[in-house]
Amino acid sequence: MSKINRRQLVKAGIGLVGLAASSRFSFAIAQREEPIRIGVVLSYSGPYARLGQEITKGMELYLEKVNYQAGGRRIQLLKEDEEADPAVAVRKVRKLVEQDRVHLLTGIILSSSAYAIRDYIHDRQIPLVVANAAANGITRERRSPYIFRTSISAWQQHYPMGPWVAKNVGKRVFLLALDYAFGKEATAAFKEGFLAAGGEVVGELYSPLGSTDYSAVISRIAAARPEAVHAVLSGSDAVIFMRQFVQFGLNRTIQLAVSGEVTDENVLEAIGDAAIGAKSADHWVYTLNNTANKEFIQAYRQKYGGIPNHFAVRGYDAMQFIVDAINSVQGDLSNKNRLINAFKNAKIISPRGFVQIDPETNNATQHVYAREVARVNGILTNRLLADLGIIRDPGK
Repeated sequence: MSKINRRQLVKAGIGLVGLAASSRFSFAIAQREEPIRIGVVLSYSGPYARLGQEITKGMELYLEKVNYQAGGRRIQLLKEDEEADPAVAVRKVRKLVEQDRVHLLTGIILSSSAYAIRDYIHDRQIPLVVANAAANGITRERRSPYIFRTSISAWQQHYPMGPWVAKNVGKRVFLLALDYAFGKEATAAFKEGFLAAGGEVVGELYSPLGSTDYSAVISRIAAARPEAVHAVLSGSDAVIFMRQFVQFGLNRTIQLAVSGEVTDENVLEAIGDAAIGAKSADHWVYTLNNTANKEFIQAYRQKYGGIPNHFAVRGYDAMQFIVDAINSVQGDLSNKNRLINAFKNAKIISPRGFVQIDPETNNATQHVYAREVARVNGILTNRLLADLGIIRDPGK
């Protein structure tokens, strides 16, 4: 056998290096051509269908703004119905990850669903942007480096409302909430701030999810004779409670100082002017005077008609955070650590104002506002009463 000389070895080495470089280049091109698949898990049926629909509208509105592209790659949404059921959420998430091979996940209406999928997300190291679920533990004791919340925590939204209500609405309050994680945590946060400001709780009641009759609850509230009711309800529960609160005439003698979900614009559409004067706390207000909010409202009305609500804002912002993170890594999602760090350092100018991810908790730090239902230029919506400050969840 003839000996291989030095020149032949050098040629062979150069050939191998060229082949490797060519392979890497081909892989990079293939990755660029492959769309970024984002799995969206939201409720599209059941009591929270409207929430899921509005969040999706916000997501798609922002993606249209950027032409469904980020980091030089196309964005593809794959939607699944959470069905307001944690077990279903787990099944749908597994399907999106294992069959559809999504790069990222977002959505999640129920906090119980967020808890149910947490370990799977953590073990598979799939980035998840929580667009709605607000239980404190998602970014506290059950925190994962792969889970980011761009909506708000129960404590963030409700603790600052407590002192404001004690000072501006009334000192005797009845507490009502849905009997699940968010309802209990939101009530506890409001109660903490309210009692510290000298308030008195005259009643406390938790109702089942998906209740169709609040008449017994209304009777309990009337008997307690509070100055105000702090209610934490959403979806069909909020609509039914508000209707019966008005039908029984309690709105004439008792003020409402509630979670933002209770005076959501979709709820107001069903209730009408009887809701005027109801106070709430939230991270977004229709009348916020900033450029991003004006552009968002105009784009929403042009595309969908009607007016947006805070769920549409949550979808819009969740997608803005996702697009910004993808842009930060130039569309290369192969390095999970780089992508995670991009989320941790994310800051956006939102319709709700300046929002940034807290790198310690992975939760959005943002303004919280006191609002009041009113007619604004003929539109039944929420108007700004007070900026309660930039609120950071303590993370423990």
